[in-house]
Formats: sequence, structure tokens, C-alpha cells
Amino acid sequence: MSEQTMSRSIFRLALHWQILAALILGALAGVVIPDVVTSVDFVGDLFLKGLRMVIVPLITTSIICGVAGLGGGEGVGRLSGKTLLYYTMTSLLAIVTGLILVNLTQPGVGVDLGLADRPERLAASMDRFGDSPGAALIRLLLDLVPSNPFAAMAEGNMLQIIVFALLFGTFITRLPEAQRKPLESIFTSAFAVMMKLTHFILSFAPLGIFALVGRTVARTGIDVFAGLGIYALTVLLGLLIHACVTLPILLSVLGRLRPHIHAQAMSPALLTAFSTSSSSATLPLTLDCLENRAGVSNRVTSFVAPLGATVNMDGTALYECVAALFIAQAYGVELSILQQGLVVVTALLASIGAAGIPMAGLVMISVILTAVGLPLEGVGLILAVDRVLDMCRTTVNVWSDTCGAALIARSEGEKGLVSLRDQG
Repeated sequence: MSEQTMSRSIFRLALHWQILAALILGALAGVVIPDVVTSVDFVGDLFLKGLRMVIVPLITTSIICGVAGLGGGEGVGRLSGKTLLYYTMTSLLAIVTGLILVNLTQPGVGVDLGLADRPERLAASMDRFGDSPGAALIRLLLDLVPSNPFAAMAEGNMLQIIVFALLFGTFITRLPEAQRKPLESIFTSAFAVMMKLTHFILSFAPLGIFALVGRTVARTGIDVFAGLGIYALTVLLGLLIHACVTLPILLSVLGRLRPHIHAQAMSPALLTAFSTSSSSATLPLTLDCLENRAGVSNRVTSFVAPLGATVNMDGTALYECVAALFIAQAYGVELSILQQGLVVVTALLASIGAAGIPMAGLVMISVILTAVGLPLEGVGLILAVDRVLDMCRTTVNVWSDTCGAALIARSEGEKGLVSLRDQG
């Protein structure tokens, strides 16, 4: 019996390897047997429909559970405020970095992804914005607040759903314990159900991606993958700038810390994040490195690091912004800076909403594309280069978490940090 169990574990590939195999086989099938692939492309559409089905309830319950879990209390409240301020600031900086780079490199211009003409939903989404900056800003602010949360859920208006969930979770924390506990229990259970349902749907990702990639290659040829090179380099350059320029500047200027010494202290956690592509799997090592190598107190570490592993996703947010603009460019849609503000805001809010979600990148890009009005068909091809990018963006996510822990410890007056400048 043990030998059979061992045999099954050997031949059972991890999901990301199954997806990689599906990408390769789908591309080959699109070249060799295009008619057959075209006849079964409904499998890809079925997978996308399943993904759309879970987006709204998954994001809603995830955000409510995450915000409600912050709890209350003066000390916790102060620490929560600093932590969320840091997470918001660094995520926004990462997204803006990606936005600037994707506009400079234009990786999607001239790339034929086999997509249809500009979709109606995209045109309607863009028409909501006025021609003047003032009108566009007012429109964006009005779009953030739902007049009817249930209508927003039915229509899939992700910005309004996220804002409502953030507010709902915030005010759960302000209820008396007798009222708060049952609500937290209900939404925690609902989130657990949605996680299981999402796992179930994602288990069919290899079949769906095989069909999507096969259909695209059958229509456009194998050259479609050549256009992904500049896109991947744009993402990698953005991650490099954020990790090696933006975050070290914050450490040095705001915290009077030595970035290279902090990086050396956190190197075991960063290498583990790169190899596992999982912030959660790296968390035990992150906690150990912060306390025993970087000198951050257990009080700060035990709060900031676990929250960061599920909420703070700088690298992922940057990646999603570049991916969304890449797909828009492939459609031949030129978005103004004001129109791209919708992508920035959605990516920022979705980076919080992706807490604890398996394959967060896949879910987040679905959220952003849905909010802007772009179809999800481009997701299958973007995943062709996702594995390497996932390793890099996870490393950036963990690096940002550790920088945040050090900066918050510094703001709390801690003197035991190993990279303090005043220690020589």
C-alpha cells in the first residue's frame, strides 16, 4: 500500500507544472491538429465561466475576513494603521512603476493574440470617463461607491464590490463582541467554502488553458509567443526597480537603515520565496529571519509579517497592472492616463483582496480585466511566461514585507535592528 501511495505521489504533478504542460501541448496541438482543437475550444470558455463565477463571492468574503481579522484595541490600531499605510504606499509605488514601464515599452503594440475586435464592454467602460481631467476624476470617485451593493455584485462591478467589502469588514470590528463573533464566523465559513470551490475550478485549469492556447495558436500560428518576450522583460524590469531602488530608498530615508545589511539578514527567506513561489510557505522562515537575523521584535514581526504574507503583494500588483495594459494594447486600445487610473485603483484594491487566494495572480488579473471591461481570453497566453515571473514577484512580495516590518519597528522606537546606521 505504501508503495502505491509513493507511486501516486511521484506521478502527481504540481498544478503549475500541469499548466506548463498544458501550454506546451496546447501550442503543439494548435499547429498539428488545429481543426480538432477548434472543435473543443468550448472547454476553455467553460473554464473562464467557472472563474468568473467565483470572483465576486471569493473577493467579497476574502476582504471582509481579512479586514475584520485586524481586530481593535489602541496598540493594535496604531500598528494596523502604520502597516496598512505602508502596504498601500508600496503597492501604489509598484503599480505606478509598472504603469510607466508598460507605457514606455508598449509590449502589446503590434502583437496579435488572436483576439476579436474591441469588445463592447471595454468601449462602454471607457465611455464612462469624461474628456476633461476633472470629469474623469469625478466619474472615478462616483464609480467607487455602489448605490446598491447587490446590483454591483450582479453586474460584476469589482471596484464597488471591493470598496463595500472593505467598509463592511471595517465596521464589523466596531461591533460589540457578542454581535461581532457570529458575523466573523459566518464570513470565515463562507470564505472557506469559496476557497474549496476555487481549488476545484482551478484543478481544471490545465484543460482550460490547453483549449485556450490551442485555439489561439490555431488562429494566429506559433509566432504569437514571440510577442510575450518584451512583456516578460517589462515585468522583470519593473520588479527589479521596485526591489532594488524604491524599497531600499524607503529603508534608507525613512528608517535610516542599511538596505544591503537588511537584505543579507533576510537572504534565506528571499531565496526560499524565489524557489517556492509562495509567501505563505516562506512565512515561518521570514519570521525567524526578522527576529533572529534582522533584530525586529516579536511584537512587530508576529503582526506585520503574517498580514503581509496575505495582503501585501507589491510584485503581484505590478505584474497585474502590466498584464492588463499589455492585453489592452493587444486589442489596439490606447488608454489615456486618466483611463489607466481605473487599472491602477483596481490593481491596488485587488492586491488587498487577493489575500490567501490560491494562484492569486490568476484571480487578480481576472478581477482587473473584469473591472476594465476586457475579456479573459488573454489570460491563457500570459500564463505561458508566468512561472518565472511568479518566482520573481513572490520574492519581491516577501522583500517588501520584511522592509515594512523593519520600518514599522523603527517607527516604534526599536533599537535592536542590525542595520541601523547609528550603530556604525
